[in-house]
Amino acid sequence: MNIEDARTQMLRQQIRAWEVLDDRVLGVLGRTQRELFVPEAYRDLAFADMDIPLPHSQQMMSPKLEGRLLQSLDLKPEDSVLEIGTGSGFLTACLANLSDSVLSVDIFSDFTIDARKKLNQINIKNAELRTEDIFDLSETMQFDAIAVTGSIPELDDHFIQMLRPGGRLFVIVGRTPVMEALLITAPGDGECTHESLFETEIPPLLNTTESELFVL
Repeated sequence: MNIEDARTQMLRQQIRAWEVLDDRVLGVLGRTQRELFVPEAYRDLAFADMDIPLPHSQQMMSPKLEGRLLQSLDLKPEDSVLEIGTGSGFLTACLANLSDSVLSVDIFSDFTIDARKKLNQINIKNAELRTEDIFDLSETMQFDAIAVTGSIPELDDHFIQMLRPGGRLFVIVGRTPVMEALLITAPGDGECTHESLFETEIPPLLNTTESELFVL
């Protein structure tokens, strides 16, 4: 496999074709070494249009879904970002390259440990990784953008309360087989806007239940 040819085809045939046209996002996806973050058994599929299996029944999002997530958050160089679900660490790297700082939390220590090693390899210094259940994280912490990489059955306001005025939340809501990607924006007047982006399906965020969702 010619890595650079495969990367170019990924950008052209998958990501651009799925309406990801933001030059900063395309640049980051083109520069960040996706192949470094893919499990070795799936290295030949690093640029394929598919979700890649990870341990613990998790998955690495397809390139086009990562692109839409990044584009929807419209990150600025001065933004602080919360990533819920570190996974492979690739999306963490992209978020870090588009913002001032990233806090990424994952319940699985092997994910955060392995991702930290890979982020160090590509000199990402502005991402903090924690092995922690997101529902133990205080909602008093404030961020300009939040990316939730697992689905939730219903939308609640816990993550919204962690947004600064003007902050953006990307989250996928629903149950198999119908889930909807949403962009939630928190204006300064406290009234949030909801934008439906597309339908998709990803594994659920761990420790969520319909009756206890987002309750600390």
